[in-house]
Amino acid sequence: MEDMTADSITLQMLQEARDTVTSSPLGVISTPLIPWRQTTLPSHLSCNIHLKLENMQRTGSFKIRGVANQFARQSKDGHFVTMSAGNYGKSFAYASKYYGTKGKVVMPETAPMSRSLLIQSFGIEVERVPTPCLMDLVNRCVQEDNMTFLHSYNDPDLIAGHASLGFEILEVIPNPDVVVVCCGGGGLLAGVAAAIKLSGCERTRIYGVEPEGACTMYKSFIEKKPVGMDSKSIASGLAPPFAGALPYALCQKYVEKVVLVTDEEIKSAVSTLYRAGLVVEPSGSAAFAAIVNDRIPDITDKNIVIILSGGNIGKDELMNFPD
Repeated sequence: MEDMTADSITLQMLQEARDTVTSSPLGVISTPLIPWRQTTLPSHLSCNIHLKLENMQRTGSFKIRGVANQFARQSKDGHFVTMSAGNYGKSFAYASKYYGTKGKVVMPETAPMSRSLLIQSFGIEVERVPTPCLMDLVNRCVQEDNMTFLHSYNDPDLIAGHASLGFEILEVIPNPDVVVVCCGGGGLLAGVAAAIKLSGCERTRIYGVEPEGACTMYKSFIEKKPVGMDSKSIASGLAPPFAGALPYALCQKYVEKVVLVTDEEIKSAVSTLYRAGLVVEPSGSAAFAAIVNDRIPDITDKNIVIILSGGNIGKDELMNFPD
């Protein structure tokens, strides 16, 4: 993977991955893309917005797309380790149970305990550590236990699987003006951006959205190299220890800009979506928060797509959000 560059991610590679994802025995869904005007969401915006409902995806988030492509290219008797705050771990565990493979998920201590228990319910081992220690434990598992590391965002097969979401958008809206995508390590943003741009949508502007307290890709754009930070946010799924090198390279090539939202804006977005009947977790609400808080420029009269990337939030967590 160290040799992978942005130019090595081709349209043919992404199209092949889309075929793998859509035919996967894991049951990946082509999720709805609905017009904002067909919801009860309030709007002060003069543009045509569509919402891509990955909160309705198998396992509750977009992550199953990348996992389906990753597992299709792995030995079915493998022993795998990964790191995840929850959503990738859930999809990883779901696939491991289906294929009968052994696995372990290394999770940050900040991840909701309910997500750890859910992953364990699939028969997968979970170990929780401080965020800066995630990769140290993964490396020990690889070196001492001979496990294979499946990266939760810095992996070409994973990114290619996530690109299937970009192709689905283009099937409904062939030339969107703006696509807004949440960003943690950058796997989803990179895959969607590559699919759209390589499909010929040169004028489409693609924006990544990160929390202010977990802005590794934003800082990477400034430093012009992938960087890490001690990430802290209510959107734990968008708080990796570092930006992925391959996602960073793809985002540099295809993404217009990375913008930031506050945790309070994310909380408000979760509540607003919930009142409209859409159950979306904090990480999945970041792109929506960016739009309603005017972080995305020049959208008047434009065709906009917002990806609601996941809906894995429990009743206990929802109680912490404003009415």
